[in-house]
Amino acid sequence: MRYVGIFILYLILFSSVNAQEFKGEKGEIVFISQAPLSEFEGKSQALNGLVDFDKNLLDFFIDLNTLKTGIGLRDRHMRENYLETKKFPFAEFTGKMKTVPSLEAGKSQNVVAVGKFKIHGVVREIEVPGQLTLQGNELLLKASFKVLLSDHNIPIPTVMFYELAEEQIVNISIRLKKTN
Repeated sequence: MRYVGIFILYLILFSSVNAQEFKGEKGEIVFISQAPLSEFEGKSQALNGLVDFDKNLLDFFIDLNTLKTGIGLRDRHMRENYLETKKFPFAEFTGKMKTVPSLEAGKSQNVVAVGKFKIHGVVREIEVPGQLTLQGNELLLKASFKVLLSDHNIPIPTVMFYELAEEQIVNISIRLKKTN
């Protein structure tokens, strides 16, 4: 009987992450534009996310109106003229992990997500490499991917051609809390 109790305790404490759901609301997203004559980044601390290991579901979204580059006029032009946030206020990724990992507390695990990324009303299939780290009842997720503006019908201003890159590097970092 004693061994049954120890086994149950082991299952509770050390079971795999499967059948667990994590949510976060204050993740960071940073995009980097590396044009020939200018490099700048935009940031937001309003990334929302869900990782559901049981369903192998990933869902992340950001209100594009929360992105800031450090220059108000550039932010306004970015929102009004290029991202058109009145029509397309959100960017979203929905997908799944190629392989659902079994995580150990404190150990990072590399993963690859596949799914649909939507921005500016255009949906594209993408693959995103990332890293998951289980820390108690929290899951830290970090990922990086590239977005081509032309793939999403986002125009590059001809006057600012050397100030805005066609390829944007997107980095995300979010701490998700276990929901159950």
